[in-house]
Parts: sequence; C-alpha cells; structure tokens
Amino acid sequence: MRILITNDDGINYDGLNGVVAWAKKHGEVTVVAPKFEQSGKSHGIELHKPFEVKRVERWEGVESYSVDSTPADCIRFAVLGLKRDFDLVLSGINNGLNIGCDMIYSGTVAAVFEAAALGIKAVAVSADFGKHEVAAEAMDRVFDYFDEHGLLEINNIYNVNVPENNKGILITRQGGPYYSDEFEPRENDLFMPIGKRVYEEKPTDELDTDAVMHGYISITPLTLDRTANGAYDKLVELNGRK
Repeated sequence: MRILITNDDGINYDGLNGVVAWAKKHGEVTVVAPKFEQSGKSHGIELHKPFEVKRVERWEGVESYSVDSTPADCIRFAVLGLKRDFDLVLSGINNGLNIGCDMIYSGTVAAVFEAAALGIKAVAVSADFGKHEVAAEAMDRVFDYFDEHGLLEINNIYNVNVPENNKGILITRQGGPYYSDEFEPRENDLFMPIGKRVYEEKPTDELDTDAVMHGYISITPLTLDRTANGAYDKLVELNGRK
C-alpha cells in the first residue's frame, strides 16, 4: 500500500512520528507536510506565487518533503507535482481535537477533503493538545476497527478524534460549535481573537463532540459533496425538472 502523510502542525511536529511509525508497518510511505504550522488555514491553496518545496531527511526509509504552503497544497503537490498515485492519505496527528463545527477551519481535515477531490481515500486523526502520543498508541486499534467494519469500502474520507483515557470507539456525526472567539482590542487598531469553549453537552453520544467529551474515540464519515441533498430533493419535487 502506498501511503501519503501530511499534517497542519508542520513537518517538524512530533505528532507525525506516530503516524509514520504506524504507516511504515503497512506500506510504502511518503511525507509531504508544511514547512511551518498551518493550523486554521482550512482548505486554502496558493494560486498567485510559487512556493518552496524541499526534500528533507527525518525518518529512515521515508521520502519526505517540506512545503511552504498549506496542507491542501501538500496533497496537491504530492499527487500533481510528484505525479504519484497513493492508496491512502493520513493527515495528523493534529495537536488539538477537530470536532464539531471546528473542523471547517482545520487544515488537517482540509487535507482529507483535497485527497477525496483527487480520488484518494483519506483519514484525519486528531488528539487533545499535547497528547499526540495517546493517538499514536491507538492507531492499531483504530485501523483494526476500520478493517473489521470495512469503513473505507463504505466511505472514502473520515475524521477521527482520540481523547485522553479513551474507553472505546464510536461512529459519530459532526456536532455543533465547540469553540468560539472573543476579540480583544490591542494597540494600533489591532484585535486578538481569544478562544472560548461554547460546547453544550447533549444526552447521547451520537455527535463527535459528545462522544469525545465522554471519553470515546469518534470516527465520523465525511463527504466532499456540499449539496444539501434534502433541500435539493424537495426543490426538485416542488419545481419539477424540465
């Protein structure tokens, strides 16, 4: 199996080590990751200027590149620039959970959407801040679950979140807001966004937010298609199709 690894915390972030170690046991590994941290950059790509790509030596037996751009551009360069075919993209382990609506900002999650756009199955993996080793230790368990239940045959992209002291694995849906911001004024017309938790607990573990807060590893199937299919079906029914 040919495995491509990226993240949004940068090529030098230690959270890559656990993913690389796991992937090396399962196939031929290539790492293409940002030169600098790209957290919160979502699905941005560079269209207006060239960006630097350098070969780096970080892991024995692993071809690795540092890209001075976003995680989505890392995927684009690996596939379109290096002209390689991959069987699986792994994005992470992210330094911080990507649950609920927060995943729309995530460069880690954007990388799997870019992979899907290029026809590649992909999984994003995130952990609590500073707890990437917990997620690394869970990789075998998580992907055994993927294999046992045929998840990548059912859907092509997933978002996985691994809390500390996890007690099991649940299939979940995307939850609502977890963080928001207050804007703190500074000198010279500057404002600093200050994150605050706005999560409201629900009585079930159906949503990724609740499952993770209750100590479960959440696996959420995602889709690249942004169509509101329920609304589409209703509009077609109401208006007909000529």
